[in-house]
Amino acid sequence: MRRSKELARRDLRRLKRKRRVRGRISGTAEMPRVTIYKSNKYIIVQAIDDTAGKTLVFLNTGHIENKLPANINGAKEAAKIFAEKLKEAGIEKVAFDRNGYKYHGVVAAFADTLRENGIKL
Repeated sequence: MRRSKELARRDLRRLKRKRRVRGRISGTAEMPRVTIYKSNKYIIVQAIDDTAGKTLVFLNTGHIENKLPANINGAKEAAKIFAEKLKEAGIEKVAFDRNGYKYHGVVAAFADTLRENGIKL
């Protein structure tokens, strides 16, 4: 019982952070919002145009040929692939939405690698 209560509190804190950040960030066709979701197995990333309500670029590490783990090294590889997809779509500048996660570990590694690959956050 105690473990499930702590899990619920952690999820509630993340949801509160998510809503606070999401109230300030919005994506357009010129500068889409890049949002990240991480589970224990996969990292899912989207570039979203909020004005049109469309996903412009999508990446799920479970759907690529060599499935990447959901750790820091996997996040770095996913960011390289995602940066290439963004450049193919003609997107150079994005707004980064950490989706309520703390800017640490996998999320920070993903964002830093995007910057290293020429995408402005």
